[in-house]
Order: sequence, then structure tokens, then C-alpha cells
Amino acid sequence: MKTRILFLSTILLLCIFTRPVSGQPTVTVTTVAELETAVAQANDQGGNMIIQVADGTYALNDTLYINAPHVTITSLSGHRESVIIEGDAMSATANIGNVIRVAAADVQISNLTLQKSRWHLIQVAGEDDADNFVARNIIFRDAYEQMLKVTYNAGNPDVGADNGLVEDSLFEYTAGIGPQYYIGGIDAHQAHDWIVRNNTFRDIASPSESVAEHAIHFWSNSVGTIVENNIIINCDRGIGYGLTAGRGHDGGIIRNNMIYHSDNGDPFADTGIALWYSPDTLVFNNTIYLAHNYPWAIEYRFPETTNVAIRNNLANKAIMARDGASGTVNNNVTAADSSWFVNLAQGNLHLVTMAATQISVIDQGVFLAEVPTDIDGNARPQGSAYDIGADELMMGLSPKA
Repeated sequence: MKTRILFLSTILLLCIFTRPVSGQPTVTVTTVAELETAVAQANDQGGNMIIQVADGTYALNDTLYINAPHVTITSLSGHRESVIIEGDAMSATANIGNVIRVAAADVQISNLTLQKSRWHLIQVAGEDDADNFVARNIIFRDAYEQMLKVTYNAGNPDVGADNGLVEDSLFEYTAGIGPQYYIGGIDAHQAHDWIVRNNTFRDIASPSESVAEHAIHFWSNSVGTIVENNIIINCDRGIGYGLTAGRGHDGGIIRNNMIYHSDNGDPFADTGIALWYSPDTLVFNNTIYLAHNYPWAIEYRFPETTNVAIRNNLANKAIMARDGASGTVNNNVTAADSSWFVNLAQGNLHLVTMAATQISVIDQGVFLAEVPTDIDGNARPQGSAYDIGADELMMGLSPKA
């Protein structure tokens, strides 16, 4: 024990301590050893620590296990590109399984890049009741499986990771395609009342064998998820609630998202939004353009999917009820043309003012109290009625580049 205390003391002399007005201790770290020691100290002391990481690349020796509440890991500079915390490889044989594993409540990770893992870049352990998790302004890239995973104990339905927030982040595979089919952006089980907003997802696509999981997927009895204001580009499947019998989703809303997939040869390109075993779910004011051959932009499926409402969505493909699903579907446009949008190749599905959009899209939606703003936060309506899709056109202003 004396040796361990001496070692910790030596390492911590290299760290910079401050104590904010809130009383929460802050540690600034500059090396991998300091980062790993700061996390160990936070766990030993019961949490309540902010760990600020100086600019640089931090190649971990092991997963960062956060087992105590009220711990924050963030960059000192606030620039997510300037701090990289990484495992050893994006590979089935990598030594680092998860880059970060969260097994406590009120943990925040922000303003940095996470990359390279055998499993996940962040695992949020719902089986350990890891509530109120926040991921903000993070670059997630190049995980061998799902990038952000919320796990659970199927035998204990009363315990899960509740009230999570993922915002302002980028999820991507830098090669333009994933390493295998068992990949995804956010994959959440038994998660209640999460919000996923203002993120971008790119190239979460399978190279072989089978379709990848969704860019955003909540299932296994998840409840009340809000997915809003996200941009999804060239991912096999965009947003999914539920999947199989007994592992569905209940309620929630999917609104103001832009989903685009080019005809780029991804072998398993699939639907934009899928409700499978997801009753009482709202799908409002999304824009979807799929240039590949999959026939449906939005699909709701199976008899257990009841009382869904799908309104004010703009797409170039059909909305399909499959295998006995039921709900209300109205005021959607499913014949969008590529010329209606600012820049398809960049996933920019903001509207262009032209005769076709004025006739079919602008001021053609119904009022929905659940969608008071558009993807950019602009109030609806700007004209006499809501616009169809994620973008509420600001009349008199140039299209959003």
C-alpha cells in the first residue's frame, strides 16, 4: 500500500489541481499515465471529479473504467479534434475492448475524439444503473462494433441507463465503410428517456455478409426516446426503434432529421426510419432521400406496432406498413426530386425555393405541437403553415449551404 500511495503521489505532482466555485475538484492531465491515474483516483474517492485532458494523443494501456458518479472527462482546450483517446486497433483481436466503460450515474464525456476499439468507444452499463449519462461534442470513429453501446441485464427490467443525452457529436468510419456488419452508431438496450440530437453519422455501412445496425438504434424495451435534428449520411439504416418480438420500443418521437444515402454501391443500403415492434411512436417532419434501390424511406412493421403517427415527412421513397402494423399516416410527400435540395452529396437536405417546392412542400404541412421548430431551431411556421420535412424555409434568406 505504501508503494502504491507513493506512486500515486508522484504521478499527481505532475497534474494541475484547481477547485471551482462549485467545489468539484478538477485535475488537468498531460500523459496517459496521468489520465489513467486520475480516473483511478476518481473511482477510489467516490467520484465528483472533472478530468481535463491537455491536447495530444493518448494511447491507452487498458479501458478507462468509470465506476463512480459525477465524473467528467473533457478536453482542456474545448477542441474535440485536439484530444484523441484511443485503443490499440479497430480489430477483433485488439487488446482494448472498450475505450471508456461507464458504470455509474451522472458521468459526462465531452470535447474530444475517441477511436480504435475491439468493441465500443463508450459502453454505458445500464446493468449498473448508469443514469444521466452525457456525451457532448465528441468524434466517435473506427470501432470494430457499435460506437456507443448501452447495455443491460435482460433479467432485471427495473434497472437500466435512463435519461441519457448524446448531442453535437460525429460518428464515422474514416474508410467510408465499416470493418464488418456488426457495427452501429448508437445501440441502446432497455434505455428510458434518452435524447439524441444535433449529431452527424457517416458511413456506418457493412462491407459483407449482412446489413449493419442503424446509425441510431433503441430497442430491447427502450422507452420514450427523442431523436431530433440529426444528419445521417450513407449509413445502411438510419434510425430504428425496436427490432424483434419481446425486444421492442415504446413511444418516443423521431423529428427534424435529415437522412441521405447516395447510390455508392454499399451492398446493404436499407431504410431511413424503421419502427419494428414500436407502438405509440411519432415520426414527424423528417427529410429522407435514398438514391439506392431500397423501396421504402420509412417503414413500420409487425402487429405490435400500433397507434404510430407519421406526418409531415419529405422523402423520395414510399412509406410502408408491413406485416400488420397500423397507425396514422398523412401529409407526407414521397416523390421528392434531387433538385429540391441544397446539396445532396453533403447530406444537406435544406430546401431550395423553386416552383416545385412551393407547390408541394412549402406551407403544405399540418400543425404539430410536438415540432415547434425545425432542424436549425427556426420557429414553425414561417409562412401560412408548416413546411413538409426537416427544414422550415426562411423566406427572403439564401438557402442554407
